[in-house]
This record gives sequence, structure tokens and C-alpha cells, in this order.
Amino acid sequence: MLGFIKKNKNNSWLLGAFLIVALILWNTNILFQNLKKEERAKMELWGMAQQELIENSTVNNLTFQVLQQTWINPMIQVDNQGKIIGHKNIDWDPQSEDSLVIYEQLEKIKRENQPILIRYQDSLSNINQKLYYGDSVLLKKLQYYPLALLLIIFLFGAVLYFVFKTSKISEQNRLWAAMAKETAHQIGTPLTSMIGWITLMKEKEKSEPLDEMEKDIERLQIITDRFSKVGSLPELKSKDILGETRKTLKYLEKRSSDLITFKSKLPKKKILLPLNTQLFSWTLENLIKNGIDAMKGKGTISLNFLEESQTVCIHISDTGSGIKKENFKKIFSPGFTSKKRGWGLGLSLAKRIITDYHKGKISVKTSELGKGTTFEIVLKK
Repeated sequence: MLGFIKKNKNNSWLLGAFLIVALILWNTNILFQNLKKEERAKMELWGMAQQELIENSTVNNLTFQVLQQTWINPMIQVDNQGKIIGHKNIDWDPQSEDSLVIYEQLEKIKRENQPILIRYQDSLSNINQKLYYGDSVLLKKLQYYPLALLLIIFLFGAVLYFVFKTSKISEQNRLWAAMAKETAHQIGTPLTSMIGWITLMKEKEKSEPLDEMEKDIERLQIITDRFSKVGSLPELKSKDILGETRKTLKYLEKRSSDLITFKSKLPKKKILLPLNTQLFSWTLENLIKNGIDAMKGKGTISLNFLEESQTVCIHISDTGSGIKKENFKKIFSPGFTSKKRGWGLGLSLAKRIITDYHKGKISVKTSELGKGTTFEIVLKK
């Protein structure tokens, strides 16, 4: 549960950071567009003043002041033939530099903004002059601001990844500690059973207790072998999945409370699948024990087997408390549990065994609060 809460907090932080970055980029874009409009308005004002100067031999003081403004944008004025007739804020010396240099700059600023048209009132049908202008230095710097921001975010993300990875390693260490406790719990079940059989042997001299003790000792060996396979890729062999299912059910049924009823519908034929029998049995145990815990030790466990052309499906149902719909996927996450005394490892191990090792699927097929849950395992033939 703590792992789930931490994960939600991490997601909230990431979502918050994304929203902040999006807001900054959005505001930067608005600022960029406003500055661009402001610069164009100034250029249009200068073009109007230039037009008045062309049309009138005398100009008022306001027009003169506008024409005297140098602004901060590079400006090149051309006639209707495309010949340069004036420029401002252009780094070009006509005495020492070739005219091709300024024409190259003209081609460059043509790509930055649409020209401003300067017309004569007595020749409205013709465009007499054009004013080309480039973006100011401030506007160009503002264009690179989002890239700089993204670089900072990338560096920040790298730091977060390092912290997350370190946290993940720490979480794995905690899970391995929980695994050790789970191992002790797994071994404790058959040991308790063995103690009971020994007590029974003292009271009655029968061979059945000895046989059951032998089974429990074999079970301890199986559990040990199971945990040795968790960290490595297990070997899959062609095995009868129905036979292994029956063995697991028989073992659990004999060691469960009389208040638990087991119902199963299994075909009598053999169905061979690429299977690791020990890990598959472990998965069934985890699902069935999870159902028994959900029923608080009293109810019905049902197991149904469906065969299709390419797959086989196993449905494990209980009559327990049920699972909330929003937790259908979360219950398979390591550390997630709704039990007061649980480590949240059983279902996560079951998912790893089925999906990673057997390339199958495991999911909550249906669940209703207060009525029970059905898990579904799908394996390819």
C-alpha cells in the first residue's frame, strides 16, 4: 500500500511539473507573438511615414520623428524592381564591402517576415516600394528560450531518473526482505502440518501419517526450488496442465479448513503445454490462497477449465469480499495489498510467472464487492 501511495505521489509530481512547463511555454509563445506584432506595427508606422514623405514635399513634425527612429530591427527598402534604395540597422559598409553582401542579407530577412507595401495614392494599381524587415535580437533570443528550457528540463529529468533508480533499488531491497518473510511463511505451512502428523502418530500407529509427512517434506523441496527460480529464466517442458492442476488442488484441499468447499470442472484428457510445473503450481496456490483469505476462511473455491483452438483458460473463483474495479490492475503491483497482514507479493509473483515466464496472461475477469472474484489465466498451447 505504501508503494502504491508513493507511486501516486510521483505521478502527481510529474504531472505538476509537466503542467508548469506547458504553462511557461504557452506564456513564452504568447509573449513572442505579442512582440512580433508590436515590431510589425512599428514597421508599418515607419512605412506610412515613408509613404507620406514620398507623396508630400513637406512633412509634419510627427512624420519626421517617425522617420528618424532607427528602431532595433534590420530594415531594407527596395523599389518595384527589387533594387535596394535604403537600409537601416544593417551591418554593411558600401565603401569596403561588395553589394552582394547586403543582397544576401536581404534574402535572409525575406524569410523572417512578410514585407510592408508602400504605395503612391496616384497609382493605386502599382506597388512602388517594399519594406523588408528582420526580427530584433531580443525576439531571436526569445525563440531559443524554449530550447534552453527543454535542456534544463532534460537535466532535471536525468537527476530525477537517478533519484528514482536509487529509490527503485532501495524498494527492491525491501521486497527481497519481504520475500524472505514470504519464504518463511511458505515453509511454515507444511512444517506445521508435519508437527500435526507427528502428534497423530504418537496417538495412533498408522501408515497414513507417514505418507503425508513424506508429501510435506517433498513440498518443502518444491518451495525451495521455486524460490531458486524467481531470479532466473526457468525451463519450460511439455507437461499435462490438467494433471498438475489436479495435484495442486488435491494438496490444498487436504490442508484447508473443512469450511472451505472446492469445486472444479476439469476434462479427463491430457493437454500438453510448455510449462514449468513448480511455478505454475505456485501460481494456482497464490490465487487460491488469496481467495481463501478474501473469504476469511469460509466459502467456495471454484476452478473451471476452458479449452480453445490456440489457448487454454483457467478461471479461479471465490465467494469472498471482492475487489474494487479501480484496483483490478493495481493488485498485481509489488507491495500492493488490502490485507492488514500482507506483503503484496503473491499476486505480483503470479503475474511474473504467467506473463514473463510462460508468455501468457493473468487478470481479474470479474469481481463484485461482497460476492466474490474470478481470476483468469490464459496460456498458449
